[in-house]
Parts: sequence; structure tokens; C-alpha cells
Amino acid sequence: CAMQSFYLPYENSRIHGAIAGKGKDLLICLHGFGESTLPFSRLVPTLGEIFTIVALDLPLHGKTQWQENRPFEKEDLRAIISLLLQAQKKSGFSLLGYSMGGRLALCLTEMMAPQIRELILLAADGLRDNPWHHFVTQTRIGHRLFKHITYHPGFYFWLLNTGNKLKLINNSLHRFANNSMNTLQKRELVLNVWTIMAHMMPDRKRIKQLLAQYHIHTLLIFGKYDRVIPSSLGIRFMDGSFPCEMMVLDKGHQLLTEDLGEIILDKI
Repeated sequence: CAMQSFYLPYENSRIHGAIAGKGKDLLICLHGFGESTLPFSRLVPTLGEIFTIVALDLPLHGKTQWQENRPFEKEDLRAIISLLLQAQKKSGFSLLGYSMGGRLALCLTEMMAPQIRELILLAADGLRDNPWHHFVTQTRIGHRLFKHITYHPGFYFWLLNTGNKLKLINNSLHRFANNSMNTLQKRELVLNVWTIMAHMMPDRKRIKQLLAQYHIHTLLIFGKYDRVIPSSLGIRFMDGSFPCEMMVLDKGHQLLTEDLGEIILDKI
């Protein structure tokens, strides 16, 4: 099912989005690292009956042109979603975030909880603190080191391969780390996205309080074979203080498949 393209003008930037479906409720979708609005079209045949599905391309992804010469802040995300709600003449919405988009969905929940009906997190980043990510994005030395690795990756690959040989890094994580850094273009994307999203750090404690306060039904979905975002993170997050369900599918990290719409439909 093809989705229709549109653009939201925001400050000096153009935010690209795609829309489909005829349901009266709005489902806003945020994609993973290196992806775009495209995979969300797989949700349209099933979820398009009850939702109008809107996916956005995040800065440095898809067709979005981020021209602000500064990081993408939580406040920007809130402002863009508010523009979208205005355009759709809606006040409330449901929210779906996949992988990196899950981290942004958590940040959005922190700011717009009263307007969120349903929160769906697919293999969501942001459910734990990643020390390496924190080091690179929050410290000057970490950022400089990562920039050096981007253009001189020899030591990084030596470390990765040695860690794998010594069984300190499992095979699938080794593969993932290798695949996401094996060309200069990919390394630059990681560096630039991590830099631009550096302030997108969700306050999980506060988010849980808001999910409880506004009775936001939360659905956590993980892949059984996902070594990047393991389901154990969901168990830790889901502490009984807010309405939450969790599912572990017979998949890896890639959860946006044709059958996902049916699975979500059963739960909401």
C-alpha cells in the first residue's frame, strides 16, 4: 500500500512525511536508524482501517531536509508533532516508535503524554542507558574519539574482531557492529545522527509516572533473536506501575514485517 508524501515546513527545514489509511484515530510512526517512512506502508492493509497512519522522516533520514545547523532537540520534535496534529485537525494521537524511533517516542511521551492514547514500542532504543552511546554523545573526548574512528577505523575493527574471537562479543552483535560501520558513508551517518540526536535522552522514571497518570496503554514488542535490543529490557521497564503488555516475536531486530499489523490489531 503506497503512502502519500507531504512536507511540513519547520523553521528553515522541510520535514517529509507519508500518510495513508482512513481510520479516525491518528497513528504517528517514527522509524529506526538509517531507515525512512517506507516500511510503515506494511501496516496500512490492517491498521489503515482504524487509523490514519502518518510516518515522518527524521533529520538526516529519507527526504527530510534538516537545515538548522544545530542538534535536533526534544522541543523540535514536540513542535513538529504539534504542526502535524494541526494539519490533521486532531488533538490526540497514538504513537509507534521502532528502534531509534522508540527513543524519540519515549521523549515525546515525556512532553505530550496528555494527548497520547496508545504507545507502541518496537525493539525500542532508550529503554536502557548505553554507556558507549553516552560517552560519544555527551562528552567532548568521546565525540572526538568517535570522529577519529569514523575516518581511521582500523583500530575499531581490530577491537571488534578480537572481542569476537575471545567470545566477548557474540556473533550477531559482531555482525551488526560490522555492517553498520563497514563503509565511510555508514560511519559518517552514525557520527552525524548520534551528534544531531545527542539530546534525545528519555527520562524513563518520569515517563513511567506519566504513563500511569494518563493511563496510556503501552505495548512493547521485541524479537526473540534480537541481540541489539533484547527483550530483557522490556521486562525491566514494565514494572507494573502503568498499563503495559509485552510480546516477544519469533524474529530478530527487524520487526516491521507484513504480519505486524495483525499482531498489533489483536492487542489494541
